[in-house]
Amino acid sequence: MPIALSNLDLAIVGVYFVVVIAKGLQVAFHTHTDEDLFLAGRSLRFGPIGLSLFASNISSTTLIGLAGAAYTAGIAMANYEWMAGLVLVVMAVVFIPLYLKARVVTVPEFLARRFDRRSRLYLSALTIFWTVSVDTAGSLYAGALVIMVFFPSFTLFETVAGVAIFSGVYTAAGGLKAVVQTDAIQAIVLIIGSCIITWTLFGDFDHRWANVVDFLPPDRLSLFRPLDDAQLPWLGTLTGVPILGFWYWATNQYIAQRVLGAQDMKHARAGAMLGGALKLLPLFIMVLPGAMALKRFPNLANSDFVFPTLVLHALPVGAIGLVMAGLFAAIMSSVDSALNAASTLLIHDFTRHDDAPKDSKRQLRIGRIATLCFMALASLWAPMIQNFEGLFAYLQQAFAIVVPPVVAIFILGGMTRRGSGQTAWITLLSGHAVAAVFFVLSKTGYWSWHYTRTAGLTTAISFVIYLVAARFTPAPSDEVVERYVFHRAWARPEPGDFWLWDYRIWATMVVAATLATVAAFA
Repeated sequence: MPIALSNLDLAIVGVYFVVVIAKGLQVAFHTHTDEDLFLAGRSLRFGPIGLSLFASNISSTTLIGLAGAAYTAGIAMANYEWMAGLVLVVMAVVFIPLYLKARVVTVPEFLARRFDRRSRLYLSALTIFWTVSVDTAGSLYAGALVIMVFFPSFTLFETVAGVAIFSGVYTAAGGLKAVVQTDAIQAIVLIIGSCIITWTLFGDFDHRWANVVDFLPPDRLSLFRPLDDAQLPWLGTLTGVPILGFWYWATNQYIAQRVLGAQDMKHARAGAMLGGALKLLPLFIMVLPGAMALKRFPNLANSDFVFPTLVLHALPVGAIGLVMAGLFAAIMSSVDSALNAASTLLIHDFTRHDDAPKDSKRQLRIGRIATLCFMALASLWAPMIQNFEGLFAYLQQAFAIVVPPVVAIFILGGMTRRGSGQTAWITLLSGHAVAAVFFVLSKTGYWSWHYTRTAGLTTAISFVIYLVAARFTPAPSDEVVERYVFHRAWARPEPGDFWLWDYRIWATMVVAATLATVAAFA
Protein backbone atom coordinates (compact mmCIF):
# COMPACT_ATOMS: atom_id res chain seq x y z
CA MET A 1 0.00 0.00 0.00
CA PRO A 2 1.33 3.49 -0.82
CA ILE A 3 2.38 5.54 2.20
CA ALA A 4 -0.12 8.31 2.82
CA LEU A 5 1.29 11.82 2.56
CA SER A 6 -0.49 14.82 3.99
CA ASN A 7 -2.29 17.21 1.69
CA LEU A 8 0.25 19.88 2.64
CA ASP A 9 3.17 17.66 1.62
CA LEU A 10 1.53 16.82 -1.69
CA ALA A 11 0.74 20.48 -2.32
CA ILE A 12 4.37 21.50 -1.75
CA VAL A 13 5.61 18.83 -4.16
CA GLY A 14 2.95 19.83 -6.67
CA VAL A 15 3.90 23.51 -6.54
CA TYR A 16 7.53 22.59 -7.07
CA PHE A 17 6.72 20.57 -10.21
CA VAL A 18 4.55 23.36 -11.60
CA VAL A 19 7.35 25.91 -11.13
CA VAL A 20 9.95 23.67 -12.79
CA ILE A 21 7.66 22.84 -15.72
CA ALA A 22 6.75 26.50 -16.22
CA LYS A 23 10.38 27.57 -16.21
CA GLY A 24 11.38 24.78 -18.59
CA LEU A 25 8.60 25.68 -21.04
CA GLN A 26 9.37 29.38 -20.85
CA VAL A 27 12.98 28.72 -21.85
CA ALA A 28 11.97 26.23 -24.54
CA PHE A 29 9.99 28.91 -26.39
CA HIS A 30 13.20 30.95 -26.70
CA THR A 31 15.46 28.08 -27.80
CA HIS A 32 15.93 28.50 -31.55
CA THR A 33 19.49 27.40 -32.39
CA ASP A 34 21.97 24.72 -31.46
CA GLU A 35 24.01 27.29 -29.50
CA ASP A 36 20.89 28.05 -27.45
CA LEU A 37 20.40 24.33 -26.82
CA PHE A 38 23.99 23.48 -25.95
CA LEU A 39 25.48 26.70 -24.49
CA ALA A 40 22.44 28.82 -23.53
CA GLY A 41 23.51 31.32 -26.19
CA ARG A 42 26.67 32.00 -24.11
CA SER A 43 24.58 34.22 -21.85
CA LEU A 44 24.88 32.66 -18.39
CA ARG A 45 25.68 34.84 -15.38
CA PHE A 46 27.64 33.84 -12.29
CA GLY A 47 24.68 33.18 -9.96
CA PRO A 48 22.93 30.55 -12.09
CA ILE A 49 26.32 29.06 -13.02
CA GLY A 50 27.34 28.57 -9.39
CA LEU A 51 23.94 27.25 -8.28
CA SER A 52 23.78 24.92 -11.27
CA LEU A 53 27.28 23.57 -10.55
CA PHE A 54 26.12 22.74 -7.04
CA ALA A 55 22.73 21.30 -8.00
CA SER A 56 24.05 19.19 -10.87
CA ASN A 57 26.67 17.61 -8.62
CA ILE A 58 24.62 17.31 -5.44
CA SER A 59 22.33 14.80 -7.01
CA SER A 60 20.18 11.98 -5.72
CA THR A 61 23.28 9.77 -5.87
CA THR A 62 24.97 12.16 -3.44
CA LEU A 63 22.02 12.27 -1.07
CA ILE A 64 21.77 8.48 -1.02
CA GLY A 65 25.45 7.62 -1.27
CA LEU A 66 26.94 10.11 1.16
CA ALA A 67 24.32 9.57 3.85
CA GLY A 68 24.73 5.80 3.52
CA ALA A 69 28.52 5.95 3.67
CA ALA A 70 28.45 8.24 6.72
CA TYR A 71 25.99 5.93 8.49
CA THR A 72 28.19 2.90 7.83
CA ALA A 73 31.71 4.22 8.37
CA GLY A 74 31.75 7.94 9.15
CA ILE A 75 32.24 11.26 7.39
CA ALA A 76 35.36 10.50 5.32
CA MET A 77 33.38 10.42 2.07
CA ALA A 78 32.88 14.16 2.51
CA ASN A 79 36.44 14.49 1.20
CA TYR A 80 34.98 14.28 -2.30
CA GLU A 81 32.88 17.35 -1.49
CA TRP A 82 35.31 19.83 0.08
CA MET A 83 38.04 18.87 -2.39
CA ALA A 84 35.84 20.27 -5.17
CA GLY A 85 36.40 23.81 -3.91
CA LEU A 86 40.16 23.52 -4.36
CA VAL A 87 39.76 21.98 -7.81
CA LEU A 88 37.40 24.77 -8.86
CA VAL A 89 40.02 27.31 -7.85
CA VAL A 90 42.46 25.62 -10.24
CA MET A 91 39.69 25.56 -12.82
CA ALA A 92 39.15 29.31 -12.45
CA VAL A 93 42.83 30.19 -12.62
CA VAL A 94 43.98 27.92 -15.45
CA PHE A 95 41.29 26.09 -17.40
CA ILE A 96 38.49 28.62 -17.65
CA PRO A 97 40.72 31.01 -19.61
CA LEU A 98 42.00 28.12 -21.73
CA TYR A 99 38.47 27.04 -22.66
CA LEU A 100 36.93 30.47 -23.13
CA LYS A 101 39.79 31.94 -25.11
CA ALA A 102 39.61 28.90 -27.42
CA ARG A 103 35.81 29.46 -27.82
CA VAL A 104 35.14 25.72 -27.64
CA VAL A 105 31.68 24.19 -27.33
CA THR A 106 32.87 20.93 -25.75
CA VAL A 107 35.83 20.08 -23.53
CA PRO A 108 37.06 17.39 -25.97
CA GLU A 109 37.12 20.09 -28.65
CA PHE A 110 39.92 21.72 -26.68
CA LEU A 111 41.95 18.53 -27.12
CA ALA A 112 41.48 18.83 -30.88
CA ARG A 113 42.90 22.36 -30.74
CA ARG A 114 45.80 21.46 -28.43
CA PHE A 115 46.52 17.95 -29.77
CA ASP A 116 44.48 16.33 -32.56
CA ARG A 117 41.06 15.02 -33.53
CA ARG A 118 41.81 11.46 -32.35
CA SER A 119 42.10 12.57 -28.73
CA ARG A 120 38.94 14.61 -29.06
CA LEU A 121 36.82 11.73 -30.33
CA TYR A 122 38.34 9.28 -27.86
CA LEU A 123 37.57 11.46 -24.84
CA SER A 124 34.16 12.41 -26.20
CA ALA A 125 33.15 8.77 -26.65
CA LEU A 126 34.36 7.88 -23.15
CA THR A 127 32.53 10.85 -21.66
CA ILE A 128 29.27 10.02 -23.43
CA PHE A 129 29.47 6.43 -22.21
CA TRP A 130 30.20 7.43 -18.61
CA THR A 131 27.69 10.27 -18.60
CA VAL A 132 24.86 7.98 -19.66
CA SER A 133 25.83 4.79 -17.78
CA VAL A 134 27.15 6.38 -14.56
CA ASP A 135 25.88 9.96 -14.14
CA THR A 136 22.41 9.65 -15.64
CA ALA A 137 21.68 6.03 -14.78
CA GLY A 138 23.09 6.39 -11.26
CA SER A 139 20.93 9.40 -10.55
CA LEU A 140 17.84 7.67 -11.91
CA TYR A 141 18.49 4.59 -9.80
CA ALA A 142 19.14 6.52 -6.59
CA GLY A 143 16.08 8.67 -7.10
CA ALA A 144 13.91 5.68 -7.83
CA LEU A 145 14.95 4.02 -4.55
CA VAL A 146 13.61 6.93 -2.55
CA ILE A 147 10.44 7.37 -4.56
CA MET A 148 9.63 3.67 -4.09
CA VAL A 149 9.77 4.12 -0.31
CA PHE A 150 6.81 6.48 -0.61
CA PHE A 151 5.12 4.58 -3.44
CA PRO A 152 6.07 0.90 -2.94
CA SER A 153 3.54 -0.31 -5.51
CA PHE A 154 5.78 1.10 -8.26
CA THR A 155 8.43 -1.16 -9.75
CA LEU A 156 12.02 0.02 -10.12
CA PHE A 157 11.73 0.18 -13.90
CA GLU A 158 8.46 2.13 -13.81
CA THR A 159 9.88 4.67 -11.38
CA VAL A 160 13.09 5.12 -13.36
CA ALA A 161 11.16 5.57 -16.59
CA GLY A 162 8.84 8.18 -15.07
CA VAL A 163 11.68 10.30 -13.71
CA ALA A 164 13.64 10.00 -16.97
CA ILE A 165 10.72 11.06 -19.15
CA PHE A 166 9.93 14.11 -17.02
CA SER A 167 13.55 15.29 -16.92
CA GLY A 168 14.34 14.37 -20.50
CA VAL A 169 11.43 16.22 -22.10
CA TYR A 170 12.16 19.68 -20.70
CA THR A 171 15.90 19.17 -21.25
CA ALA A 172 15.33 18.30 -24.91
CA ALA A 173 13.03 21.28 -25.30
CA GLY A 174 14.97 24.01 -23.49
CA GLY A 175 18.58 22.83 -23.53
CA LEU A 176 21.28 24.21 -21.26
CA LYS A 177 19.43 27.39 -20.31
CA ALA A 178 16.45 25.34 -19.12
CA VAL A 179 18.83 23.08 -17.24
CA VAL A 180 20.66 25.95 -15.54
CA GLN A 181 17.59 28.00 -14.67
CA THR A 182 15.74 25.01 -13.23
CA ASP A 183 18.93 23.95 -11.45
CA ALA A 184 19.05 27.33 -9.72
CA ILE A 185 15.59 26.72 -8.30
CA GLN A 186 16.47 23.14 -7.45
CA ALA A 187 19.68 24.12 -5.63
CA ILE A 188 17.79 26.41 -3.28
CA VAL A 189 15.11 23.80 -2.59
CA LEU A 190 17.76 21.14 -2.07
CA ILE A 191 19.72 23.23 0.45
CA ILE A 192 16.59 24.14 2.43
CA GLY A 193 15.38 20.53 2.51
CA SER A 194 18.78 19.21 3.62
CA CYS A 195 19.00 21.84 6.35
CA ILE A 196 15.62 20.72 7.70
CA ILE A 197 16.83 17.11 7.98
CA THR A 198 20.07 18.22 9.63
CA TRP A 199 18.35 20.40 12.20
CA THR A 200 15.82 17.68 13.01
CA LEU A 201 18.51 15.06 13.66
CA PHE A 202 20.63 17.54 15.56
CA GLY A 203 17.65 17.87 17.88
CA ASP A 204 18.24 14.27 18.98
CA PHE A 205 21.42 15.62 20.58
CA ASP A 206 19.71 18.66 22.16
CA HIS A 207 21.29 20.78 19.42
CA ARG A 208 24.67 20.51 21.15
CA TRP A 209 27.72 19.51 19.15
CA ALA A 210 29.40 18.14 22.28
CA ASN A 211 26.67 15.52 22.52
CA VAL A 212 27.30 14.42 18.94
CA VAL A 213 31.01 14.06 19.70
CA ASP A 214 30.25 12.04 22.84
CA PHE A 215 27.87 9.70 20.99
CA LEU A 216 29.87 8.91 17.86
CA PRO A 217 33.26 7.14 17.96
CA PRO A 218 36.13 9.55 17.15
CA ASP A 219 36.93 7.81 13.87
CA ARG A 220 33.37 8.44 12.63
CA LEU A 221 33.96 12.20 12.84
CA SER A 222 37.37 12.22 11.16
CA LEU A 223 37.93 13.03 7.50
CA PHE A 224 41.14 11.02 7.44
CA ARG A 225 40.96 7.25 7.81
CA PRO A 226 43.78 4.70 8.33
CA LEU A 227 45.90 3.61 5.38
CA ASP A 228 44.19 0.21 5.24
CA ASP A 229 40.67 1.61 5.55
CA ALA A 230 38.22 -0.04 3.14
CA GLN A 231 36.11 3.08 2.66
CA LEU A 232 38.64 5.87 1.98
CA PRO A 233 42.25 5.67 3.27
CA TRP A 234 44.07 8.92 4.02
CA LEU A 235 46.57 8.37 1.21
CA GLY A 236 43.68 7.96 -1.23
CA THR A 237 42.26 11.27 0.01
CA LEU A 238 45.52 13.06 -0.72
CA THR A 239 46.36 11.37 -4.04
CA GLY A 240 43.30 9.84 -5.65
CA VAL A 241 40.47 12.16 -4.61
CA PRO A 242 42.08 15.30 -6.15
CA ILE A 243 42.61 13.35 -9.38
CA LEU A 244 38.99 12.20 -9.51
CA GLY A 245 37.89 15.73 -8.62
CA PHE A 246 39.97 17.31 -11.37
CA TRP A 247 38.47 14.98 -13.96
CA TYR A 248 34.96 15.70 -12.75
CA TRP A 249 35.14 19.47 -12.31
CA ALA A 250 37.67 20.59 -14.91
CA THR A 251 37.47 18.14 -17.83
CA ASN A 252 33.97 16.67 -17.69
CA GLN A 253 31.48 18.17 -20.14
CA TYR A 254 28.69 17.38 -17.69
CA ILE A 255 30.04 20.09 -15.36
CA ALA A 256 32.17 22.34 -17.56
CA GLN A 257 29.29 23.10 -19.92
CA ARG A 258 27.99 25.74 -17.52
CA VAL A 259 31.30 27.57 -17.66
CA LEU A 260 31.44 27.26 -21.45
CA GLY A 261 28.03 28.95 -21.61
CA ALA A 262 29.09 31.94 -19.51
CA GLN A 263 28.65 35.39 -21.03
CA ASP A 264 32.28 36.30 -20.27
CA MET A 265 35.36 35.35 -18.26
CA LYS A 266 34.44 37.18 -15.06
CA HIS A 267 31.04 35.48 -14.81
CA ALA A 268 32.58 32.09 -15.52
CA ARG A 269 35.18 32.52 -12.79
CA ALA A 270 32.75 34.02 -10.27
CA GLY A 271 30.33 31.16 -10.92
CA ALA A 272 33.09 28.62 -10.29
CA MET A 273 33.94 30.32 -7.00
CA LEU A 274 30.30 30.34 -5.93
CA GLY A 275 30.10 26.64 -6.75
CA GLY A 276 33.29 25.99 -4.76
CA ALA A 277 31.88 27.80 -1.71
CA LEU A 278 28.61 25.87 -1.89
CA LYS A 279 30.54 22.60 -1.99
CA LEU A 280 31.49 23.10 1.66
CA LEU A 281 27.84 22.64 2.64
CA PRO A 282 27.41 18.88 1.99
CA LEU A 283 29.67 17.91 4.91
CA PHE A 284 27.33 19.71 7.29
CA ILE A 285 23.90 19.17 5.75
CA MET A 286 24.23 15.80 3.96
CA VAL A 287 27.11 13.81 5.45
CA LEU A 288 26.82 14.58 9.17
CA PRO A 289 23.08 13.79 9.17
CA GLY A 290 23.94 10.30 7.90
CA ALA A 291 26.31 9.80 10.82
CA MET A 292 23.86 11.29 13.35
CA ALA A 293 21.11 8.98 12.08
CA LEU A 294 22.76 6.15 14.06
CA LYS A 295 21.15 7.49 17.22
CA ARG A 296 17.58 7.36 15.94
CA PHE A 297 17.92 4.38 13.54
CA PRO A 298 20.72 2.12 14.84
CA ASN A 299 19.85 -1.06 12.94
CA LEU A 300 19.26 -0.21 9.29
CA ALA A 301 20.35 -3.16 7.14
CA ASN A 302 20.85 -1.33 3.84
CA SER A 303 22.84 1.90 3.88
CA ASP A 304 21.25 3.03 0.61
CA PHE A 305 17.99 3.48 2.54
CA VAL A 306 19.35 5.83 5.22
CA PHE A 307 18.15 8.98 3.47
CA PRO A 308 14.68 7.60 2.59
CA THR A 309 14.24 6.49 6.19
CA LEU A 310 15.16 9.93 7.48
CA VAL A 311 12.62 11.58 5.21
CA LEU A 312 9.89 9.13 6.13
CA HIS A 313 10.35 8.83 9.89
CA ALA A 314 12.30 11.86 11.11
CA LEU A 315 10.37 14.78 9.65
CA PRO A 316 7.06 16.46 10.53
CA VAL A 317 4.19 17.10 8.15
CA GLY A 318 5.05 19.83 5.66
CA ALA A 319 8.77 19.28 6.03
CA ILE A 320 8.39 15.92 4.29
CA GLY A 321 6.94 17.66 1.25
CA LEU A 322 9.73 20.21 1.10
CA VAL A 323 12.43 17.55 1.43
CA MET A 324 10.71 15.44 -1.20
CA ALA A 325 10.74 18.46 -3.48
CA GLY A 326 14.46 18.74 -2.73
CA LEU A 327 14.86 15.09 -3.61
CA PHE A 328 13.10 15.53 -6.94
CA ALA A 329 15.29 18.60 -7.47
CA ALA A 330 18.39 16.48 -6.93
CA ILE A 331 17.20 13.79 -9.31
CA MET A 332 16.26 16.13 -12.11
CA SER A 333 19.21 18.50 -11.78
CA SER A 334 21.69 15.70 -12.33
CA VAL A 335 19.69 13.87 -14.99
CA ASP A 336 18.97 16.96 -17.09
CA SER A 337 22.60 18.09 -16.93
CA ALA A 338 23.94 14.70 -17.97
CA LEU A 339 21.50 14.33 -20.84
CA ASN A 340 22.27 17.79 -22.22
CA ALA A 341 26.02 17.16 -21.96
CA ALA A 342 25.82 13.80 -23.74
CA SER A 343 23.80 15.22 -26.63
CA THR A 344 26.18 18.18 -26.92
CA LEU A 345 29.16 15.85 -27.22
CA LEU A 346 27.46 13.63 -29.77
CA ILE A 347 26.28 16.44 -32.02
CA HIS A 348 29.25 18.76 -31.83
CA ASP A 349 32.08 16.22 -31.76
CA PHE A 350 30.73 13.47 -34.01
CA THR A 351 28.06 14.73 -36.41
CA ARG A 352 29.74 17.84 -37.77
CA HIS A 353 33.22 19.02 -38.71
CA ASP A 354 34.50 22.40 -37.64
CA ASP A 355 35.10 23.51 -41.23
CA ALA A 356 31.69 22.37 -42.52
CA PRO A 357 28.80 24.81 -43.08
CA LYS A 358 26.68 25.08 -39.96
CA ASP A 359 22.94 24.36 -40.03
CA SER A 360 21.74 25.50 -36.61
CA LYS A 361 18.14 24.34 -37.06
CA ARG A 362 19.22 20.87 -38.11
CA GLN A 363 21.68 20.62 -35.21
CA LEU A 364 18.95 21.74 -32.83
CA ARG A 365 16.58 19.04 -34.09
CA ILE A 366 19.20 16.29 -33.93
CA GLY A 367 20.28 17.44 -30.47
CA ARG A 368 16.76 17.11 -29.12
CA ILE A 369 16.38 13.64 -30.62
CA ALA A 370 19.76 12.60 -29.14
CA THR A 371 18.69 13.80 -25.71
CA LEU A 372 15.59 11.61 -25.80
CA CYS A 373 17.59 8.60 -27.05
CA PHE A 374 20.12 8.93 -24.24
CA MET A 375 17.23 9.24 -21.81
CA ALA A 376 15.92 5.87 -23.01
CA LEU A 377 19.32 4.17 -22.77
CA ALA A 378 19.91 5.42 -19.22
CA SER A 379 16.45 4.22 -18.20
CA LEU A 380 17.21 0.72 -19.42
CA TRP A 381 20.59 0.55 -17.67
CA ALA A 382 19.64 2.15 -14.32
CA PRO A 383 17.87 -0.92 -12.83
CA MET A 384 21.08 -2.93 -13.35
CA ILE A 385 22.91 -0.84 -10.74
CA GLN A 386 21.12 -2.77 -8.00
CA ASN A 387 23.57 -5.59 -8.69
CA PHE A 388 26.47 -3.42 -7.44
CA GLU A 389 27.27 -3.19 -3.74
CA GLY A 390 26.91 0.41 -2.60
CA LEU A 391 25.87 3.14 -5.00
CA PHE A 392 28.63 5.59 -4.18
CA ALA A 393 31.30 2.91 -4.57
CA TYR A 394 29.85 2.09 -7.99
CA LEU A 395 30.21 5.68 -9.12
CA GLN A 396 33.69 6.34 -7.79
CA GLN A 397 35.20 3.04 -8.94
CA ALA A 398 33.82 3.69 -12.42
CA PHE A 399 35.47 7.12 -12.51
CA ALA A 400 38.78 5.74 -11.25
CA ILE A 401 39.23 3.59 -14.36
CA VAL A 402 38.87 6.43 -16.87
CA VAL A 403 40.41 9.38 -15.07
CA PRO A 404 44.25 9.02 -14.87
CA PRO A 405 45.46 9.49 -18.47
CA VAL A 406 42.83 12.15 -19.15
CA VAL A 407 44.05 14.18 -16.17
CA ALA A 408 47.66 13.76 -17.38
CA ILE A 409 47.07 15.12 -20.87
CA PHE A 410 44.98 18.06 -19.67
CA ILE A 411 47.40 19.16 -16.97
CA LEU A 412 50.61 18.63 -18.93
CA GLY A 413 49.10 19.66 -22.25
CA GLY A 414 47.39 22.75 -20.85
CA MET A 415 50.23 23.96 -18.62
CA THR A 416 53.45 22.97 -20.41
CA ARG A 417 54.87 23.45 -23.89
CA ARG A 418 55.56 19.74 -24.25
CA GLY A 419 53.59 17.17 -26.17
CA SER A 420 51.80 16.91 -29.49
CA GLY A 421 48.86 14.89 -30.79
CA GLN A 422 50.93 11.73 -30.92
CA THR A 423 52.00 12.27 -27.31
CA ALA A 424 48.42 12.58 -26.09
CA TRP A 425 47.30 9.54 -28.08
CA ILE A 426 50.08 7.35 -26.66
CA THR A 427 49.27 8.55 -23.13
CA LEU A 428 45.56 7.87 -23.45
CA LEU A 429 45.95 4.35 -24.83
CA SER A 430 48.82 3.34 -22.55
CA GLY A 431 47.29 4.93 -19.45
CA HIS A 432 43.98 3.18 -19.92
CA ALA A 433 45.78 -0.11 -20.56
CA VAL A 434 47.60 0.29 -17.23
CA ALA A 435 44.32 1.16 -15.49
CA ALA A 436 42.65 -1.91 -17.00
CA VAL A 437 45.48 -4.15 -15.74
CA PHE A 438 45.12 -2.79 -12.21
CA PHE A 439 41.35 -3.27 -12.40
CA VAL A 440 41.67 -6.92 -13.46
CA LEU A 441 44.30 -7.58 -10.79
CA SER A 442 42.04 -6.07 -8.13
CA LYS A 443 39.07 -8.19 -9.18
CA THR A 444 41.18 -11.38 -9.17
CA GLY A 445 42.69 -10.69 -5.76
CA TYR A 446 46.25 -9.86 -6.87
CA TRP A 447 45.98 -6.13 -6.13
CA SER A 448 44.54 -4.92 -2.84
CA TRP A 449 45.01 -1.15 -2.99
CA HIS A 450 41.95 1.05 -2.56
CA TYR A 451 40.78 2.43 -5.90
CA THR A 452 41.69 6.00 -4.89
CA ARG A 453 45.29 4.99 -4.21
CA THR A 454 45.35 3.07 -7.49
CA ALA A 455 44.01 6.13 -9.32
CA GLY A 456 46.83 8.23 -7.87
CA LEU A 457 49.45 5.67 -8.90
CA THR A 458 48.00 5.27 -12.40
CA THR A 459 47.96 9.03 -12.85
CA ALA A 460 51.64 9.25 -11.88
CA ILE A 461 52.41 6.52 -14.42
CA SER A 462 50.41 8.43 -17.05
CA PHE A 463 52.41 11.58 -16.31
CA VAL A 464 55.63 9.64 -16.88
CA ILE A 465 54.28 8.14 -20.12
CA TYR A 466 53.37 11.62 -21.40
CA LEU A 467 56.75 13.15 -20.56
CA VAL A 468 58.69 10.24 -22.07
CA ALA A 469 56.51 10.19 -25.20
CA ALA A 470 56.95 13.95 -25.58
CA ARG A 471 60.71 13.46 -25.96
CA PHE A 472 60.27 11.13 -28.92
CA THR A 473 57.34 12.76 -30.73
CA PRO A 474 57.17 16.07 -32.62
CA ALA A 475 56.82 19.23 -30.55
CA PRO A 476 53.66 21.35 -30.90
CA SER A 477 53.83 24.38 -33.16
CA ASP A 478 54.47 27.84 -31.76
CA GLU A 479 50.92 28.84 -32.73
CA VAL A 480 49.43 25.97 -30.70
CA VAL A 481 51.59 26.84 -27.69
CA GLU A 482 50.64 30.49 -27.89
CA ARG A 483 46.90 29.90 -28.15
CA TYR A 484 46.26 26.70 -26.17
CA VAL A 485 48.89 26.56 -23.41
CA PHE A 486 48.28 28.57 -20.24
CA HIS A 487 50.18 31.84 -19.79
CA ARG A 488 50.56 33.41 -16.36
CA ALA A 489 49.12 36.70 -17.61
CA TRP A 490 45.80 34.91 -18.13
CA ALA A 491 45.45 34.43 -14.36
CA ARG A 492 44.82 38.14 -13.89
CA PRO A 493 41.21 39.36 -13.87
CA GLU A 494 39.83 41.36 -16.74
CA PRO A 495 41.14 44.97 -16.67
CA GLY A 496 38.76 47.70 -15.57
CA ASP A 497 36.46 45.48 -13.51
CA PHE A 498 35.22 46.55 -10.08
CA TRP A 499 37.39 45.06 -7.34
CA LEU A 500 34.63 42.70 -6.20
CA TRP A 501 34.88 41.00 -9.60
CA ASP A 502 38.46 39.99 -8.78
CA TYR A 503 37.97 36.23 -8.54
CA ARG A 504 41.27 35.90 -6.68
CA ILE A 505 39.66 37.41 -3.57
CA TRP A 506 36.92 34.81 -3.61
CA ALA A 507 39.37 32.02 -4.48
CA THR A 508 41.42 32.93 -1.40
CA MET A 509 38.29 32.82 0.75
CA VAL A 510 37.25 29.43 -0.66
CA VAL A 511 40.69 27.98 0.01
CA ALA A 512 40.82 29.42 3.54
CA ALA A 513 37.34 28.14 4.42
CA THR A 514 38.14 24.73 2.99
CA LEU A 515 41.39 24.39 4.94
CA ALA A 516 39.66 25.53 8.15
CA THR A 517 36.93 22.92 7.66
CA VAL A 518 39.45 20.16 7.03
CA ALA A 519 41.48 21.17 10.09
CA ALA A 520 38.37 21.06 12.26
CA PHE A 521 37.59 17.47 11.24
CA ALA A 522 41.11 16.10 10.70
